[in-house]
Amino acid sequence: MRRHRRYLSLLALLLIPALSVAQDDGMDASADASANMAPPELPTYEQPPIPGDGYLWAPGYWAWNPAFRSYYWVPGTWVLAPQPGLLWTPGYWAAEGGRFFWHLGYWGPTVGFYGGVNYGFGYVGSGWVGGHWEGGHLFYNTAVINLGSTHITNVYEDRSVTNNVTVNRESYNGGLGGVQAKPTAPELAAAHERHWPPTTAQQQQITLARSNPQLRESENHGRPPIAATAHAGTFQGNGVVAPQRTSASSSEHAGDAEPARAAAAAYAERAHSFAPAPEQRAEPALRTAMHTTTPAAGGHAAPFAHPSQAANAKPPIARAAPSARQAAEPRQAPAPRPAPVPRAAPAPRPPQPPPQQPQHAAEHKPH
Repeated sequence: MRRHRRYLSLLALLLIPALSVAQDDGMDASADASANMAPPELPTYEQPPIPGDGYLWAPGYWAWNPAFRSYYWVPGTWVLAPQPGLLWTPGYWAAEGGRFFWHLGYWGPTVGFYGGVNYGFGYVGSGWVGGHWEGGHLFYNTAVINLGSTHITNVYEDRSVTNNVTVNRESYNGGLGGVQAKPTAPELAAAHERHWPPTTAQQQQITLARSNPQLRESENHGRPPIAATAHAGTFQGNGVVAPQRTSASSSEHAGDAEPARAAAAAYAERAHSFAPAPEQRAEPALRTAMHTTTPAAGGHAAPFAHPSQAANAKPPIARAAPSARQAAEPRQAPAPRPAPVPRAAPAPRPPQPPPQQPQHAAEHKPH
């Protein structure tokens, strides 16, 4: 009996770390997450042809795996909406206080705020210009959507919606190096509408991407071998699309994530420098100045100097000493001021006569 208990205790010690890793590794990438480093830049890739009518595009993004402390790429794919009339709002990363937080994607009647990130293929930073619902059917904009050889009749072409769009690969909002975008009034209203979570096909795409070591940023250096798929959960075959090689990735290890990481590190360091050290004790009147920032060189904010740094302050500029010629010349005494002229005393006023008694018009005598 004791031997069995010993074996059970040993088995528990072996299983607890494994279960912990499995729980972290199985974290749903569609749930809220946070990371202490910036996500890599978005890879450049072509959209695979749409598999059929009624499909919507869910763009690829970088998800965070806390078990391996690394980002991994979730390839973009075509998915069906949970019900007609719904559109997909992609999730996005946002820099807040030196860390990066993932905001969930969702289905809803309108496209909400997704950080201003340009995911491409209709997601130009605000809204979705790849199509619209009409009469229970999706009408696709052929200027954005890749139909390929798929026969779809409910189409139109509107190239004006893609003009004047800044093409960039920034993958997060806020901070240094991120997209500086704020939600519009319609996007704020969309946040209060009814939302639907990612579909089962989207969850399958996330699970398969998380279990593929080649999609981890620590392995692919920001250039995943699979950028997009025509079908969710299918990472092999003709529908798999590889990323395009850009000028920044001409070498074998391009390091596409380095610019974003450098900006994030600078942002985190500056965010921590704003807070005063614990040992510093400021008077109440000085606390406001310690936490107030002013523009510094380069357009960034710099903290006010703490009173304890007064000893290191530069001395005031001394005035120049007078020359020898100025010292030899005698100084002229100032001219004396004239004495004040005495004022004459005022003449005495003549005495005033006493006031006269009022006279009555008639006297009243007793009868």
